[in-house]
Amino acid sequence: MNDNQQGGILISEREPGKTAPDTVLIAEDDPICRRVLQSALQNWGFRVITAEDGLQAWEILRRGDAPDLLILDWVMPGIDGPELCRRIRERRDAIYPYILLVTGKDNTQDVVQGLEAGADDYLSKPFDPTELRARLQVGKRILALQQELIQAREELRFQANHDALTGVFSRAAVLSLLDRELQRAARSGMPTGILMMDLDHFKTINDTYGHLTGDVVLKEVADRINGAVRSYDCLGRYGGEEFLAILSNCYPGDLRAVAERVRFAVSDTPIGTGTMSLAVTVSVGGIVTSHATPSLESLSAADAMLYEAKRSGGNRVRLGPFDLDTTKVRS
Repeated sequence: MNDNQQGGILISEREPGKTAPDTVLIAEDDPICRRVLQSALQNWGFRVITAEDGLQAWEILRRGDAPDLLILDWVMPGIDGPELCRRIRERRDAIYPYILLVTGKDNTQDVVQGLEAGADDYLSKPFDPTELRARLQVGKRILALQQELIQAREELRFQANHDALTGVFSRAAVLSLLDRELQRAARSGMPTGILMMDLDHFKTINDTYGHLTGDVVLKEVADRINGAVRSYDCLGRYGGEEFLAILSNCYPGDLRAVAERVRFAVSDTPIGTGTMSLAVTVSVGGIVTSHATPSLESLSAADAMLYEAKRSGGNRVRLGPFDLDTTKVRS
């Protein structure tokens, strides 16, 4: 096992071949106590980061990769344990770190003071190793539960903002993004592009091959469109077989380039449905605006262009009219 010194911070690496352990920060100014704690935790499979005082611990905790399981000594130079607890809790991070406060103080008032400062648990020196290990296991269980809750929350948030079939933004979410983008564009004076896209003859696909096949086609089309727009553009399912893309900082030349990429991405290769391959095309209509245009008015203008593309036979791009320099491209 190797100990690496990085900027005054001791990081103990795990032994080769072992599974990746949990990481614990030990903030302890007594070198003997710090070494005893470090050795015990390493034997239990933890990766250990040590700090020699409260200030060094605070610097570690302000990094983006700081541990979530902390053992803090009460009495330390610079910042003591209770004050470090208070600073940690005042940050109100998305991830709640579990804090075990270790000290020679053992009267009830001290315990209350430490817990009120933000500690989750309290261990008196000299501590029993089995008790320390048990308390750390409690902290691990709480942090694991927290991670499960965060993951569940993120899944619910994704479901609320995304279309269940295609995985792109839902209608409500993409319209909300459009409102915000148009407001931002009005403030900055930078143009915003809007593309409305509609699959050609999609009703025939559903009627002929069934809705399950239609779902496969919709999902593949959404994936192809998502790959054709720029990485920072927003794509949503506007309804049925219709999609809406919002392109920030988009000049007419950019809009045309993206629109043609979308059309080509959908129509270039037939879509495999498991039992057959279907040739699918899409009609695209779009506009560019740099004014404080209401979203409904902008959508109506883009939809009018989409209607022109459909009326021209489908598998077409129709854009404009523009009030900007149509020769400028920023793709």
